[in-house]
Amino acid sequence: MDSPNAVSSGPAHGYSQSFPEGDTSEGPALLVPIRERSADRLACSGKECCPGGEKSAVSRRSQVSFYGVKLHRSDVLQLSEHPEACTEETFAAWCETRTSSGARLAVDLFSGAGGLSLGLEKAGWTVATSVDSDPRALQTHRANFPGLALNVDLGDQEEREQLISLLRTANIDLVAGGPPCQPFSRAGRSKIRSLVEQGARDVNDERRQLWKAFLDVVIKVRPRAVLMENVPDMALGDDFSVVRQIVHDLESENYFTDVRLVDAWKYGVPQHRKRLIVLARLDSDRFSWPNENSMPNVYLREAISDLPALPEDPEDELAVGARRMSYTPLEDPPPFVRLMRKEVSEVDIIHDHMTRPVRPDDFETFKLMDHRTLYSDIPEELRRYDAENYDDKYKRLDWNNYSRSVTAHIAKDGYWYIHPEQHRTLTVREAARVQTFPDHFRFAGTRSDAFRQIGNAVPPLLGKAVACALAPSDRPAPSRNTWLDLHAALARWGSERGKKQWFLYPTVGRAAAAVIALLRPGQGLPGQLIENLEVVRNEPKVLKHHLRAIREAPGAPKKWTDRLERIDGLTSKRNVWKTDDEIVEALNLKTSEEETFRLLRGENIMLTGQASLRVAMRVVRGVTDMRNRLTDGRVNLARLLGGGDDAPVRMAAIREIGNTNCLPNEPLCITCPLKQWCRFAENEDHQRLY
Repeated sequence: MDSPNAVSSGPAHGYSQSFPEGDTSEGPALLVPIRERSADRLACSGKECCPGGEKSAVSRRSQVSFYGVKLHRSDVLQLSEHPEACTEETFAAWCETRTSSGARLAVDLFSGAGGLSLGLEKAGWTVATSVDSDPRALQTHRANFPGLALNVDLGDQEEREQLISLLRTANIDLVAGGPPCQPFSRAGRSKIRSLVEQGARDVNDERRQLWKAFLDVVIKVRPRAVLMENVPDMALGDDFSVVRQIVHDLESENYFTDVRLVDAWKYGVPQHRKRLIVLARLDSDRFSWPNENSMPNVYLREAISDLPALPEDPEDELAVGARRMSYTPLEDPPPFVRLMRKEVSEVDIIHDHMTRPVRPDDFETFKLMDHRTLYSDIPEELRRYDAENYDDKYKRLDWNNYSRSVTAHIAKDGYWYIHPEQHRTLTVREAARVQTFPDHFRFAGTRSDAFRQIGNAVPPLLGKAVACALAPSDRPAPSRNTWLDLHAALARWGSERGKKQWFLYPTVGRAAAAVIALLRPGQGLPGQLIENLEVVRNEPKVLKHHLRAIREAPGAPKKWTDRLERIDGLTSKRNVWKTDDEIVEALNLKTSEEETFRLLRGENIMLTGQASLRVAMRVVRGVTDMRNRLTDGRVNLARLLGGGDDAPVRMAAIREIGNTNCLPNEPLCITCPLKQWCRFAENEDHQRLY
C-alpha cells in the first residue's frame, strides 16, 4: 500500500501524480507541529478542517494547543488525456465518424467533472463536447471521456458564439447541462448575501443569468432534445419564474416540454438529493421516465461498507487513507458494489480512498456520536459552536439509510458526512460512491479539488434515468403544442373577464392595487360596490375622498372600514406613492396582501393558494393540491400558468376559475374555460372523487 506521502515515479495505468511547485491549495503531505505554524494556520487549517472555516480558526486562537491538528496536504493528481480525445480542428471529423456509425451526440454545458456526462453515456449518447470554466474539473472530464473538453465562459457572448459556431459543424442530438446552482440554493443565496454585504460580490450575481446562456446555445444549435438540471430552489425560490420563462421560450421554438422535481434515491442513488429537471424535445411529446418503484433502494451499508477501514488512531499516518489501497475481499458483492467495481483496471486496488485528518477534540466527539446524535447532545466542553444555531454541524451517517445530499461544501469540511462507524469523515472514494461515480473514475487535482468536483456533480445514475426519458420515440410529434393553445386561450379569457371584473386583474393603478390588496374583495361584487371602487381604478395615489366614497358605498362591509384605516395616514404623503415597494413597506402588507398587490400591478408572480393549486391539479391530473403544495403542486401550477408577458393575466384568471368554477365539491365544469383541456372534466364520475 502506498504511503499518502509517496510520490509516484511516473505514469501508471494511464495516470500520473506530481507535485507542481507553487501549488498553494494543497501539496505534499506535511506534518507541522503546532508551535511552528504561522498565524493563518492557528487552531486548524481553516477551510480545510473546520466547519465554519477561517472564522472558527481565528475565533479560537487562544486554544491552539487544544484544537490544533496536524496539517496534511494531499498530492496533486495529474490525469492523462483520454486516448480518443479530439481538438477543435479535428472536432467536425471526429463527430462525423461517430454519427456515421449511428452514435447520438450530446453536449454537456457546465459539465464539471462529468457526472451528467457519464449518465448520458450510460443512456446511449456519446458526449462530443463538455464545457466548463474549472480547469481541474475539465482535466477530470478530459481524462474520463473522449471528445472535446473546452474551457469556455458561457457568460461571455463572444466566447459563447464561438462555441455555437463549433457545435453547428456537428449533428448534435442533445444539449444538456446544469447552470450554476449556488445563486438559487438556500445555502448559496445566504453566502452570496454575505459576500454582497462585505462588498466582495455585486448585488446582481451574473451567475443567476447563466440559464439564459444555456438557452441561447439550445435555440441556436437546435438539438432534437434538451436536458437541464438544477436545485429545486431555482423553481421554488422564485415562484418558478425562471423555469416558466425557460419552458415558455422552448415551447415558442416548437419544443415539447416536461418539468419534474425528483429525488435521487428513487433512481438507485444512496442519498437524498432533490433536483429540478426540465426536459424538451422536438420529435415527440412523450417523455418515458423510468418507473421509480422498479429501482432498488441502496443504503449506505451496501454503498460503501466494502471499502477498507482506515486506522482508528489519528496519529497513524495512514489514518487519512491513500491514493492506492487494497480492496476488502468480497465473495459475493451486492449489485451496487458490483456496478461500482465494474471496469476497474486493477481488480484488487481502490483509488483515492483518502480523507482529512481529524482534530483531537473532534475525534473524542465522534466517539460519542451515532446517527441520532445532535450537536446539542455533545458535551459542552467539546463544542466549538452555539448549539442552538449550529445543531446540524456534526452529522454521523446511518448505515441503514441514505446519505444526506453531498454538496460542494464537503470540499471545505466533512463534518456533515461523518462515517457511519469509523471516527472520521468520508473519503473521496466514499463520497464518489454516494454520488454513484464508479471506482474507475478518477478526479484530477488535490483532495479538496476532488471533493468539490464530486459535490458539484449530477449523480450518474440519476443522469442516466433522466436522459432515458429523452430517448428517440416512434410516436410522431403532434402538429400543435397543447400547452401553447391552453395558455393563449386562458390569456384571452382573462383579458375579457378583466373588462368587467377589473379589480381581480392586473389592469389597475398603484392606488387601486393598494386598496384592493387591503379589502380582499373576492369574487362577484355587487355592481354598486364595483362602481364605487372605480374612483381609484387608475389613480396614482389614494386621497381622502376616494376612501369616503368606498366606505359610504351601499352594501359596503363594515370590515372594509376597519381595513382602510391602515391607508388613512398615507393620503397626505406624496413620497410614499412613488414606487410599489414604498407602498408595500408603508402599509406593512402581509404576504398574501403583497402578492395580491404585485399581481394587480402586473408582476409575473405565482400565487399558490388552494383554489389555484386545485385548478392546476385537476387540469394536469395530479393529486398534489392538498398533500404537497410546495413541490409537485407548484410544478402543476407552473405548467398551467406558463411564462411570457401574459402570465399575470393568466394567474388572475386561474384564481378566478378556482373560486367560481373549479370548486372543491360539485365543480361547474360545463362553464369552465379550461374544460377543453382539463383531464378531470373528462371523467364523468369526477364529482364522486371529492
